[in-house]
Amino acid sequence: MISVQAWSDAELLWDFQQMHHKPKPCSVGIGLGSHDLGVADVTVSLFQRGMFPLIVFTGATSRTTRDRMPRGEAEHYRERALELGVPASAILVEPRARNTGENIKFARALLEERGIDVPSVLLVSKPYEERRAYATASKLWPAVDIVSASAPTTLSEYVDSIKDPRIVLDMLVGAQQRLLIYPGQGFMTRQKVPESVVAAYERLCAEGFTSRLVPAT
Repeated sequence: MISVQAWSDAELLWDFQQMHHKPKPCSVGIGLGSHDLGVADVTVSLFQRGMFPLIVFTGATSRTTRDRMPRGEAEHYRERALELGVPASAILVEPRARNTGENIKFARALLEERGIDVPSVLLVSKPYEERRAYATASKLWPAVDIVSASAPTTLSEYVDSIKDPRIVLDMLVGAQQRLLIYPGQGFMTRQKVPESVVAAYERLCAEGFTSRLVPAT
């Protein structure tokens, strides 16, 4: 059972993680691999709205996706996009990345190998990882104009779709921890984090929503 305070804190983190960027035409759309096929759906929707002419899906497998996506996250995303009518010629697959940093580095390398000019990127992620994706790409690909996007959904709607409120809150806390510690490790740009968000994060940690934390060094 999720307490009223924990839910309120989770909503605060959820709102902070969203960049509230307005999608605009970019050189390429990059769908970041995860357990959530909704990322592929959003990427396809943006492609069909003319936001970019080319899609890169990036992602291998993880402990949360190896059973559901045995061929790899990027490949399952590609299959979903083909089902939704995207031509195969408009999709590139990067199948090796196992974290957000590798998503960005390997997708960038793939595009450079193909000789594709990329002044701007529309990053598509899970809703609670928009800011993490933006901060990571800003660090690893600083010359590119970055726009973040995700499914337009509330925390409550997302929990209903995943059907496991605890794991969603665990993932929210994990995403927030990375925003706090990764800039110091050189993995992403530093984001201004309001004190209220830090306090909410700390309360959620104290309540045990910690399965997605990484060791702090």
